[in-house]
Amino acid sequence: MPFSSLPRPVAEAITERGYTEPTPVQAQVIAAEAHDRDLLVSAQTGSGKTVAYGLAIAETLLQGAEALPRPGEPLALIIAPTRELALQVQRELQWLYAKLGARVASCVGGMNVRVEQRALSYGCHIVVGTPGRLKDHLERGTLQPGSLRAVILDEADEMLDLGFREDLEEILDLTPPERRTLLFSATMPKPIAMMAKRYQRDALRIETTSAREAHADIDYRAMAVAPADIQNAVVNVLRFHEAKGAMVFCATRENVRRLSATLTERGFSAVTLSGELSQNERNHALQALRDRRARVCIATDVAARGIDLPGLELVIHAELPINPETLQHRSGRTGRAGKKGTCVLITPYQRRRHAERLLRAANVNATWEPVPTPDAIYARDQERLMESLSVGEVAEEDLEVARKLLETMSAEQIAAAFVRTQRQSLPAPEELIDASPMARGDREQATREQGPRPGFEDTVWFRMNIGRGQNADPRWLLPLLCRRGHITKRDVGAIRIFQTETRFEIPRTIANKFVDALKRTSGEDDGVIIEPAGDAPTPPVGQLRDRRGPPPRTQLRPNYERGPGEPGGAPRGPSRGPGGPGGPKRYGAKPFNKGGRKPGA
Repeated sequence: MPFSSLPRPVAEAITERGYTEPTPVQAQVIAAEAHDRDLLVSAQTGSGKTVAYGLAIAETLLQGAEALPRPGEPLALIIAPTRELALQVQRELQWLYAKLGARVASCVGGMNVRVEQRALSYGCHIVVGTPGRLKDHLERGTLQPGSLRAVILDEADEMLDLGFREDLEEILDLTPPERRTLLFSATMPKPIAMMAKRYQRDALRIETTSAREAHADIDYRAMAVAPADIQNAVVNVLRFHEAKGAMVFCATRENVRRLSATLTERGFSAVTLSGELSQNERNHALQALRDRRARVCIATDVAARGIDLPGLELVIHAELPINPETLQHRSGRTGRAGKKGTCVLITPYQRRRHAERLLRAANVNATWEPVPTPDAIYARDQERLMESLSVGEVAEEDLEVARKLLETMSAEQIAAAFVRTQRQSLPAPEELIDASPMARGDREQATREQGPRPGFEDTVWFRMNIGRGQNADPRWLLPLLCRRGHITKRDVGAIRIFQTETRFEIPRTIANKFVDALKRTSGEDDGVIIEPAGDAPTPPVGQLRDRRGPPPRTQLRPNYERGPGEPGGAPRGPSRGPGGPGGPKRYGAKPFNKGGRKPGA
């Protein structure tokens, strides 16, 4: 018997649950060498870690007895990062220890604290909770840690990422020193190793899978799209796979709300999970996914941490995860317990290299492919329809209806009506812009072959003595050219920004007028020199050399950015312009951090 080394009531419970063989992590935690030792375990998500530490502490709780003692002060404490994971752990341990009559209490944020206090006062054997609420009960004196025989940290790396380090240390410092300490985590970063060294004694290190094997049950695919087409890409991926359950990850609560509205409008049955929802709303959302009333869950990283949803076949990263660990935890919602799953990363084409680095860091081999087109989706719908058609046993009343239909319509008409009904129940796929770099290059080549835009068939090239080294940008170059040359932005053609200079074209018909205006405004003290560059083609970047060198950065500020008292400077007092409070101090300032977005809870 695979679980013969376990106490008889626990072995019977797990066998009745349908377990025939232990998973690798379960087999190692119940091995003889792990008996009564501290454990430091890293295993992939969905590998049966919850049941594993339930099995690991069974002998510790019984201590050779046939049954558990009367409920009193808790014997085991399990700490989880999120409410959903803690409640999920409570449900798992309840059936695992049902034959022992164990009483399992939960202490999580968002629930009625008085109900939890009452449950603790009645006595229990195991307490499962989140760090903040457990610390609160310890400070109130309603949770007594003096009898604890085992403490388990589930998803320890996530708790440290969420800032629970101090809470965890305070909780562990209050527990008996002779307790067993078990740390379970999907990844094992340096902070976890440091915590293990401080709070564990002669811990047995268990690592059931290598980093590459951890993704064996997940088929990774990556798709590059135009930034404006990310939501449409999510729609088409969901339609192509038609998974029984799918989870879409966003970085912020606002993006969760926006994507949820888009999918609901398209006809998807979707729910959301984010930190702004109450516990009751989150429970309803999870229950809707479990009983198939909803098929898509849009969530933030923290809200979906540790959630185990049966039948979750597809995970979509609508926004790239911030690091390889987050990628692993997100993707681990599918491909659990030996089942196959699909993970799709949707990335803006300009961030494809970042996505490739992320995948390499996570030891993931992803297949890059285009987003499914409407034609591909309709073809897949037809395949699913043909696969789902099976006659089997037919009731007599159904045959009677079929005969009446055949009396009024042909078999082809009936089949066509059936197909139309099936398609009407499915959301329509979206047409996407082909915005890949190669496609853009093809369009630019086609544009060059078609010739210049009207009015710019004959132009004169001019140069400016500022370039990328001085943070040149068309957003402020165009106004400068219009002011100095007395032209409008429609009179400026192509702009080429190089390292130390910028070149632009002006129609030859107004070139003389432009030059005269430059002479009249040459006295402006902005440090920018504009002069004809000749009619020669613009040289490659590597051949451009500025003989004068870049002007001092202080001379590149426009008038409205100069301080009070400077020639041409702004009047004294607060300014509402770019040089004022909250605005960029010079051209190189970046008021928006496009790459450093912090995910919401």
